[in-house]
Amino acid sequence: MKKVGFPKVIGVLMVLLVLGSIVGAAWWAKVRATEQVEQEQEPGVESAAYTLAKGDYSNLTYDNISLDRPVYDRYTLKQRLEKGLPTMLPALPHYTAEKVAYLTFDDGPDKTNTPAILDVLKANGIHATFYVLGSMVEKNPEVLKRIFAEGHAIGNHSYDHDYDRLYASKESFVEELEQTDEAIFKVIGMRPFIIRAPGGTVGMFTADFYEHLNLLGYVEHDWNVLTEDATSKRPSAEAQIGYIDRRTAGHLKDNMALILMHCNGGKEETVRALPGIIANLRAKGYRFGVVTPITPQPW
Repeated sequence: MKKVGFPKVIGVLMVLLVLGSIVGAAWWAKVRATEQVEQEQEPGVESAAYTLAKGDYSNLTYDNISLDRPVYDRYTLKQRLEKGLPTMLPALPHYTAEKVAYLTFDDGPDKTNTPAILDVLKANGIHATFYVLGSMVEKNPEVLKRIFAEGHAIGNHSYDHDYDRLYASKESFVEELEQTDEAIFKVIGMRPFIIRAPGGTVGMFTADFYEHLNLLGYVEHDWNVLTEDATSKRPSAEAQIGYIDRRTAGHLKDNMALILMHCNGGKEETVRALPGIIANLRAKGYRFGVVTPITPQPW
């Protein structure tokens, strides 16, 4: 048997060394790629029931937002600022292609009227929008979970409706929004972009409020139709249906009826009125949607 020469042994070892280096480099590259994917994975549970904004907002496009799906953020405002992520939303056109009624309910969630309203909406196959108070979310987290689970949109309506503290400055207004965002986030794991100023913005906001909120990514909507269920008139269910009928009789701006109602204690007549309001709007050719960043402004 011939002895293997020393040069041949060296050659074989060199080939093995090169192959080992290639395999090792490929393995290391795979490990680094896996680590990078893990680092880039963002929090939040994806679902076909809602649109969950990416950190860079790249999925917030007009074509990716539906009238039937709420839009939420996987980060709180504080988390976005800490991570250096954008806060201001991309410019989005408003949806005006058809007659849309947005049923909105403020001041909940409570334990009685909010679930009763949810029952009516479920029976009619309709999604609505609930502008909630942070203090009420803390008292009734299970009701908020139901609102979310049944596909309704959740909006921020401040922490406790205290006008003196809320409207002292744009900074105090945002502080209450963030406090409510945190309360909502603890329950559903995400926070809304849409907000409604208690009492509406007219006479409450100055120009710097709008600019400040826009930079932070909050989208405010007042209303252009209401049942007057929060006024001293305390209208009956029949009166509320009549108000909606008259105020939606003609053409509304942007084909939109953005309807203000309430779902807190004392709003039993609103619960009674809701089936008739829904029937009235359907008879006029309205479809129903939830408020999102592409919902037109009512003013």
